[in-house]
Amino acid sequence: MISRFRKARFASPVLLLLALISVGSTFSALSASAESKSQPTAESRSAQIEEGREIFLKGCSSCHGLNAEGSDIAPSLIGVGAASVDFQVATGRMPMADMSVQAMRKTPVYDAEETAALAAYVASLAPGPAIPTDEQLNYERDGNLAEGGELFRTNCAMCHNFAAQGGALTKGKYAPTLMGVEPVHIYEAMITGPQAMPVFSDKTLTPEEKLSIIKWIKNAEQEPAQGGIALGRVGPVTEGLFGWIFGLGLLIGIAVWLASKAR
Repeated sequence: MISRFRKARFASPVLLLLALISVGSTFSALSASAESKSQPTAESRSAQIEEGREIFLKGCSSCHGLNAEGSDIAPSLIGVGAASVDFQVATGRMPMADMSVQAMRKTPVYDAEETAALAAYVASLAPGPAIPTDEQLNYERDGNLAEGGELFRTNCAMCHNFAAQGGALTKGKYAPTLMGVEPVHIYEAMITGPQAMPVFSDKTLTPEEKLSIIKWIKNAEQEPAQGGIALGRVGPVTEGLFGWIFGLGLLIGIAVWLASKAR
C-alpha cells in the first residue's frame, strides 16, 4: 500500500512535467512555422526584387530613368521607399500618360503581387518609408475618435474640406476626397506626402495620432446625413446655391401661377 502511494505521489509531477514539455515543444514548432511563412526567405525576397526590376524597366523606366534616377518629366525614386510606390501604384495613380497634370485615383494597372514586387525593388535602391503592416494599422484599437477629429480639423481640413470630401487648391491642383480610401493608403499618404501634400513625420504626427485621424475619417464615411440631402457635404456654398436656384425658382413659379390666376 505504501509503495503504491509513493508511486502515485511521484507520478503526478512527472506527468505534469512531461505535459508542459510537450505543450512547449508544440508551441515552439508552430511559432517557428508561422514565422517562416510570414517572413520571406532571402531567395524569395531576391526573386521579388528581380521581378519588380523587370516590371520597372518595362513600365516605369521611360519616365523615371533606367536606374530610377528621374528625368525632366518624372522625379527620382531613389529613397522614396516602398510606401510611396504602394500608394501611387495600388491607387492607380501610376503609371500615368501625362505627367503635367495631377495624378487621379483610378483602377490599378498592376495587381497586388506586381505592386509588391515594384515596391520591393524601389525599396532595395535606398532606405525609405516602409509599407505599414496590419498590426500598425489597427486604428480601431489604437486610435482615438475625438482626438482624430481635432487633429483632422487642425492639419487636414484646410485642403480636404472639414468633412474630408476634398477641395480645390491653387494652380489647377486639388485635394482628393478621402471617402472610400483604404486605411493603408491614408497612412502612406501621411508619411510620404504625395504631390501637393506635405509629409507628416512621426515628430509632427505620432503613429497613434495618424491612426486617430484614420479612425475619424472612417467614422465620417458611415455618418448619416441628419439634415436630409447632404449635397456633397462641401459646406455652405452648395447649400446656398441650392437655396438660390430652387428656392427662388419655386418663388418665381408661384408668382407666375398667381399672376395667371388673377387674369
